[in-house]
Amino acid sequence: MLDIKFIRDNPEIVKENIRKKFQEEKLPLVDQVIALDAENRAAISEAQALRTERKSLSKEVGKLMGQAKKDPSKLEEAEALKTRVTAQADRLSELEKKETELAEEIRKILLVIPNIIDPSVPIGPDDSCNVEVQRFGEATVPEFEIPYHTEIMESFGGIDLEAAGRVSGSGFYYLLGDIARLHEAVLAYGRDFMIGKGFTYAIPPFMIHGNVVEGVMSQTDMDAMMYKIEGEDLYLIGTSEHSMIGRFIDQILPGDSLPQTLTSYSPCFRKEKGSHGIEERGVYRIHQFEKQEMIVVCRPEDSKDWYEKLWQYSVELFRSMNIPVRQLECCSGDLADLKVKSCDIEAWSPRQQKYFEVCSCSNLGDAQARRLKIRYRDADGKIQLCHTLNNTCVAPPRMLIAFLENNLQPDGSVVIPEVLRPYMGGKERLEKV
Repeated sequence: MLDIKFIRDNPEIVKENIRKKFQEEKLPLVDQVIALDAENRAAISEAQALRTERKSLSKEVGKLMGQAKKDPSKLEEAEALKTRVTAQADRLSELEKKETELAEEIRKILLVIPNIIDPSVPIGPDDSCNVEVQRFGEATVPEFEIPYHTEIMESFGGIDLEAAGRVSGSGFYYLLGDIARLHEAVLAYGRDFMIGKGFTYAIPPFMIHGNVVEGVMSQTDMDAMMYKIEGEDLYLIGTSEHSMIGRFIDQILPGDSLPQTLTSYSPCFRKEKGSHGIEERGVYRIHQFEKQEMIVVCRPEDSKDWYEKLWQYSVELFRSMNIPVRQLECCSGDLADLKVKSCDIEAWSPRQQKYFEVCSCSNLGDAQARRLKIRYRDADGKIQLCHTLNNTCVAPPRMLIAFLENNLQPDGSVVIPEVLRPYMGGKERLEKV
């Protein structure tokens, strides 16, 4: 969310940013919110003047009432002033109501106007314009045929989609045996990997209030993703970033406590389920999954450096499990409205012979902090807004697709990389059942 003063002082910059995001339908909102802001400031100014005058008149009335005991003519003058004070009270009540209504209208518009993107973001209308930056590891295609990921899991007796369909419907799964164990091993390894980078491990609430949802994401994303608890002001989280950033709502953090670097585990619940062809079936897009996340709350001047560190951690993590990856820079039209800059880390799928997303790293600038009032006190004692960032550490079972395909052997077994063996009871490979 942008500062209204910034919009007021830089309307053309805000409009150009909207054009870069290919959201021309939002252009009228800039002039609209500036007009509402002017009206609101005029109401505030008039109300303040009335309060000052009322205070003065009230004192004068008191003075005249005291004088009326000796001079009855003063009583008439006092009554006239009382009438004026009453009229001002009515007007002040109207202005205060108007201020509240205008402030709410302004906030609604500010929630829709997109954040200013970083100058380095490539310009394009959708994800087809995302730009590959670099690759890590050799993307190879083995000579033997690689089955679909659910078939690989079934070969180890590791998944039951049919039973999940009976119990919960499509978009759910049972993981069993070594595949379930591998799922947890990857999460545990991701946790310890991030702890080794100096991050604090956290398990957050899995449900959050509506004002926190509004603070961490756009209304469009909220409607598409979030499950609401009927009859309560609670939503199931779509990622632990939501509740982890919400932890700092309405807080003024000591400057020396920054950066806050956290790695959080949670189940994630999402309405959306892909229906874009064969690669969307199985456990690629689902309603429920688990994830280890990276969260950073820092000073504004440090957020660019943290952005670079976060996506590089993802590369290091996946390469340690023998998975080739690439970094893909998200273009302007593919950025959510709160984001300043974002990139995806995509894993190589030797079966599909293409890359697919496994991590998403984002710098949100002060957008979430402004909405949630997350601030810090700098060295001069001045209150400043923090910057927030997030990145996926690991998100099985999607991440398992890349893992199984890239570590599958001709005989159908799967090699367990050294880094995961301690979490798998020392197992060196998975053998077909």
